[in-house]
Amino acid sequence: MRIASFNINGVKARLPRLLEWLQETRPKVACLQEVKSQDEGFPAEEFAKIGYHAIWHGQKSFNGVAILADGVQPIETQRGLPLLGPDDPDDDHARYLEADVDGVRVACIYLPNGNPQPGPKFDYKLAWMERLRARMHDLWALEIPCAVVGDYNVIPEDKDVWAPAAMAEDALMQPQSRDAYARLLGDGWTDAIDTLNPRGGVWTYWDYQAGAWQRDHGFRIDHLLLSPEAADRLVSAGVDKEYRGREKASDHAPVWVELSL
Repeated sequence: MRIASFNINGVKARLPRLLEWLQETRPKVACLQEVKSQDEGFPAEEFAKIGYHAIWHGQKSFNGVAILADGVQPIETQRGLPLLGPDDPDDDHARYLEADVDGVRVACIYLPNGNPQPGPKFDYKLAWMERLRARMHDLWALEIPCAVVGDYNVIPEDKDVWAPAAMAEDALMQPQSRDAYARLLGDGWTDAIDTLNPRGGVWTYWDYQAGAWQRDHGFRIDHLLLSPEAADRLVSAGVDKEYRGREKASDHAPVWVELSL
């Protein structure tokens, strides 16, 4: 079972590239981020034409997540992250969607970027990560195969960026961001790509600016975290890097994990 994640950077703008990738690689589950479409504008019918059923959580102009499944309907289990308490401010960002597909619980996340930091956007990022951790505790307790995948907007370690100094002031690399991500791993979740590439040097994002793609100046922020029940079935994981080099591509490449179920 292949579970993939792709920050598509605008589902309408990248639709030809997205359909191309789906048909060429055929993941069982495809989680999309930065859909940038209201619910009523989501092109579900285009995915249906090639055999994918979809659920989505949209928002006008930015954010937005979706889960596609090949040949089956994803059964939605959670939309948006629960608030931790009565003092939590309401959160109307479309950043979290969760569903059951063929016996696996799949969560699709688009974690806040957090820039500029310090400031309210960074505070929101860290608070969101606390809420994500709480939801992942609930998923852990189910004792079923779970995959929490998407754009985490965290560069976990220096080995995950082409030049640590170039990103040193960015919210993606701050100690607080890294610590929050490390706590998820400390809870027992497995970072699939890191597990199979312990030396690092694997990128999932290349900026549109300054020839980053041509110079391979990238970093890893798209992650696939597995519960023990899923990690026990880990076969392979990787990055579909070539799709970043195609015409009118997203600035992210798709990432995927293969489980033996």
